[in-house]
Amino acid sequence: MTSQVEATPPEVKAPSAWPALWALVIGFFMILVDTTIVSVATPAIMDGLHSDVNAVIWVTSAYLLAYAVPLLITGRLGDRFGPKRVYLIGLTLFTLSSLWCGLTGSIEMLIIARVFQGLGAAMMTPQTMAVITRTFPADQRGRAMSLWGATAGVATLVGPILGGVLIDSLGWEWIFFINVPIGVIAFVLAMRLVPNLPTHVHRFDWLGVALSAVGLFMVVFGIQEGQKYDWNVWVWSLIIAGVVVLVLFVVWQARNRKEPLMPLKLFSDRNFSLANVAITAVGFSITAMAFPLMLFAQGVLGLSPTRAALLMVPMAVISGGLSPYVGKLTDRAHPRYVAGFGLLCFPVALVWLAMVMTPGVAIWKLLLPIALIGVANGFMWAPLSSTATRNLPMHQAGAGAGIYNTTRQFGAVLGSAGIAVLMDAQISANLPASPGGVRGEGGVAKLPAFLHEGFSTAMAHSILLPAGVLVIGLIAVLCFTAPGHLSRKPAASGSTAEPAPVG
Repeated sequence: MTSQVEATPPEVKAPSAWPALWALVIGFFMILVDTTIVSVATPAIMDGLHSDVNAVIWVTSAYLLAYAVPLLITGRLGDRFGPKRVYLIGLTLFTLSSLWCGLTGSIEMLIIARVFQGLGAAMMTPQTMAVITRTFPADQRGRAMSLWGATAGVATLVGPILGGVLIDSLGWEWIFFINVPIGVIAFVLAMRLVPNLPTHVHRFDWLGVALSAVGLFMVVFGIQEGQKYDWNVWVWSLIIAGVVVLVLFVVWQARNRKEPLMPLKLFSDRNFSLANVAITAVGFSITAMAFPLMLFAQGVLGLSPTRAALLMVPMAVISGGLSPYVGKLTDRAHPRYVAGFGLLCFPVALVWLAMVMTPGVAIWKLLLPIALIGVANGFMWAPLSSTATRNLPMHQAGAGAGIYNTTRQFGAVLGSAGIAVLMDAQISANLPASPGGVRGEGGVAKLPAFLHEGFSTAMAHSILLPAGVLVIGLIAVLCFTAPGHLSRKPAASGSTAEPAPVG
């Protein structure tokens, strides 16, 4: 593609781009809610489908895996066929799969239905970021990304709350049924409000698709099932083979002279690379923290799904309330300080939460660190996403959005798999092997009182894992460089409408 494409002004002027963004955000909110909504439904699904913890974890892992693997190619599909068209196809698949999830009667069929849900989500997500990149000037993108970021932050927190209310009042199936009317509304609004943007001819790197999909699946499956098979040679061989395949994928991307699935030249932009590292850590931690917290609240404190989910209210309210102000700040301040503050608050809050997760703890003592997580979320999403996309050339907006969302979802998949392994190990270490343990048919909802101390310790230790991973993300954002538009004079602000070519 020539530099002429990169110099083209935004294809929709910023004021008229807002209705389109709001329409896309509805669907984006729905798919992100499904990333975490299952965490609060874990005990109910275990009871309803007579399953164990590890199988129910796969209800989330299968969704995240099917969500993460195709993102590189679906980002390119948006560039090739138009983000609106790809988004609507993905929304249709997601909505129908949600109906399938609610109607299923076995854990195996639920996992399969969640795979199709994930595929639909993968088609939708990159299109939202690509529309922002292609329709908003670079010096206004922070405000647009604040809406995207607020949606991402609040949705992953609202998921458990909405899930709790639906489970208590209607049953676990309704955490999926609720998507059907929302999906219909989102489809109608997107049809009416989202513009048909120009498309670009792309060749699809099918070898790259195969290598990335196989490698990611092998690594995640090995981590997820390692504890079940006592980390035998077969498990380690699978993980190592997956890493080798992913290395081959990167090598192929470097050698592919036509059009690689993941253009490595995008990583020559320092902030793009660092933002991807940081969002991987955030995706890991947001997903991982929900499981031990919800299991502790229901199994030890005896809270219903709704009351357990309501623990997240301060987090969601604070995160959503801060996001508009942080979006404006992102356009004016160095992202190192804005995102750095959020990524400092998050691990501090998780360590604080682990310290107070004891039997009989007063609810207000849990709400304080949870509120601090809300502050962290408010300061993370917008600066990370706007920093990642600010320098993307127009003809690679979909590819860049696909990479960014792939790394975020890759982190979420590893978070789901990693926390399952750690919780399983901690439960084995801290609880006696007895018929009254948490693996009984009744699940944690019927956890005997004599197991509360050990189970609390297991969940508190588990929640330290995402806290440690977040330190990596904090280091990454502290290495951000100042965005170009901050160093330009106001008179030259018109030139910020387009990002400079990368590489």
